[in-house]
Amino acid sequence: MKLKSTLIVLSLIAAPAFASDQAVSKTREQVLAELAQAQQSGEMLAAGDSGMTLKQINPGAYRSATSTQASKSREQVREELEQAIRTGDIMVAGEFGVKRNELMSGRYPIVAGKSLKTREQVKSELARAIREGEIVAVGEDGRKLNEIYPDRYHAAHHAAVATTSDEVTQAPRF
Repeated sequence: MKLKSTLIVLSLIAAPAFASDQAVSKTREQVLAELAQAQQSGEMLAAGDSGMTLKQINPGAYRSATSTQASKSREQVREELEQAIRTGDIMVAGEFGVKRNELMSGRYPIVAGKSLKTREQVKSELARAIREGEIVAVGEDGRKLNEIYPDRYHAAHHAAVATTSDEVTQAPRF
């Protein structure tokens, strides 16, 4: 008798839990709407074993939830898309993570950026880098020439340090 009463009490306690599961179940349309929203926001897990979301892998492709950007008209968005297609400034399909103009640079016009340095400044920096061995050596290790051949560039390094230290000592102190 005690076993029966215990089972009845447990079933009465468990019944609301089972009933709540049925009330929480979603329709197919609700699930598809959540899926579409997750795809648009980048909250879907990326392919592979990384365990990262698409937004974590490529944050520039998805807008942030706290976007303070003014909304654009449909025509502005179309113009931006057409310009991106013309210049190749759109992502390549697949998991490359590069833009079309980076992958196939010969097919798109070169976008000239404004240089912050003059040609003479760049030439002088290159001459200094060559003189001091600050050029990356050929090979896969990524070391610089002055790291591979310290005896060749040791004197140039000390001369450069001596020149800068002389300038510092000659400068007036306030």
